[in-house]
Amino acid sequence: MRLSRRITIMLAGAVLATGIAGSGLPAGARDPAPGVADLTRDLDQILADSRLAPARAGVAVRAAATGEDLYSLDADKLFAPASNTKLLTSAAALDTLGADFRFTTDVLAASKVGRTVVGDLTLRGTGDPTMLAADYDALAAEVAAAGVKVVTGRLVADDTWFDDVRLGTDWAWDDEPYYYAGQISALTAAPDTDYDAGSVIVSVAPGDGPGTPAKVSTTPPTDYVKIVNRAVTGDETDVLVERQHGTNTVVVSGTVSEPYDEWVAVWDPTLYAATLFREGLARHGVKVLGPTVRGTAPAKAATVASRRSMTLGDLLVPFLKLSNNMHAEILTKTMGRKVSGAGTWAAGLAVTTAFAQANGVKTLRLRDGSGLSRVDALTPAGITALLAAVRGKPWFPTWYAALPIAGEADRMVGGTLRSRMRGTAAAGNVHAKTGSLTGVTALSGYVTSADGEPLVFSVVSNGYLSGPPRDLEDRIAVRLAQFSRKAPVDETVDETAAARSVTPGSSPREEATSSPERPAGDLECSWLKPARC
Repeated sequence: MRLSRRITIMLAGAVLATGIAGSGLPAGARDPAPGVADLTRDLDQILADSRLAPARAGVAVRAAATGEDLYSLDADKLFAPASNTKLLTSAAALDTLGADFRFTTDVLAASKVGRTVVGDLTLRGTGDPTMLAADYDALAAEVAAAGVKVVTGRLVADDTWFDDVRLGTDWAWDDEPYYYAGQISALTAAPDTDYDAGSVIVSVAPGDGPGTPAKVSTTPPTDYVKIVNRAVTGDETDVLVERQHGTNTVVVSGTVSEPYDEWVAVWDPTLYAATLFREGLARHGVKVLGPTVRGTAPAKAATVASRRSMTLGDLLVPFLKLSNNMHAEILTKTMGRKVSGAGTWAAGLAVTTAFAQANGVKTLRLRDGSGLSRVDALTPAGITALLAAVRGKPWFPTWYAALPIAGEADRMVGGTLRSRMRGTAAAGNVHAKTGSLTGVTALSGYVTSADGEPLVFSVVSNGYLSGPPRDLEDRIAVRLAQFSRKAPVDETVDETAAARSVTPGSSPREEATSSPERPAGDLECSWLKPARC
């Protein structure tokens, strides 16, 4: 049986008398609250699950106000954290940039004579992940409203706010076409208000009758993506949407009986954004005589049109609730740009690392901001130390509210926990970040005990061979919500309560798929479109 580093109920008497090392109690300490021993026994039993026998699990639970360790299992060991990495990235971004930070996107011209821009018109971005096709159209309308009818030069796309490294170190090559691993650029666009920057939605619908070609469209409508339609109308929907590597050619094949949508990462979001803007200029009667190219805005260029994004405080909601990878990476490069003048992963990760170390994270390795890299490494003890430390930050209420909340059905409230722990003491109580990759699952955050005591916790599992054991995370979180220091020691786990705490409708062995290659259980639920959180 797997034992925690906390003393088990069988040793409770010895702890009272001698203060055994590793129990968290000093020699000569007064009797521990009976609820703590009770909690230890119950968490030990939960973590004795056979699915963890060949795997590694790390757990840390502590009192948020005092830092008292209530439970620890390999809490100082390094684990792949998956999207729990976003806890560090988002907190560091708030601390570095401020909750009122906004991205800007500008249109600039070196020379304007009457209704003519003499020379180039430049579109310059700073990484705004919330830019939609409608926003580029609004910028184009603003250019037209300024009286511009003709641009004699080129349309220049200036993405130099960031470097030209588009994909994160260690990201899996076969994730590259999927929207949750989209390319990072200072100029980008999202297809909808989930703000999945650098992607388009490919929609497939039945044709006019059996065997006829399917109907395929994109959101936003754009010529930047070329569709090769090999799909036909059939009795079932079994569609494959594949973007060919290094191109924006999307091949759609299979059969379709009902509408089907797939989110696809584009190749080169800079030119994608510039294309949307150029298409908007044409709609508003602005003719650009030259081609679209990459470049840098002239030093003395005048601003013709501009857009500011929502605040970082507002962006945290889709970022953390939906576990948006692109937001994490854009913010990482943005922090690097602000602190050292370099919009690179290296510069941004240095900022996040320094912030984490200053807030209790003693041991870590970061290769990206989202947790897509399997080389990222955090300890459960480090995560809980950070969770406790940031409670005193002025921006904490904004950050806390942006975390997913267990059992809250609204997608922008419950986020990746919206279908978990419903009808339990954890519902509406647990604010926590999920994390999922193949063989990795994590849940770390905040819970208020039955006594009203704030707790922080982190549960990270690596290397299991079953479906993700997220039900164990839920059982732990529910047990923490039920925790009372005054509770009497009970020598049996309440199996009925434990069973109620299992995530409704999400068996750890459930293997529904979002595509033939991607088991749903291996990904954050919000990465499956439509979200199956």
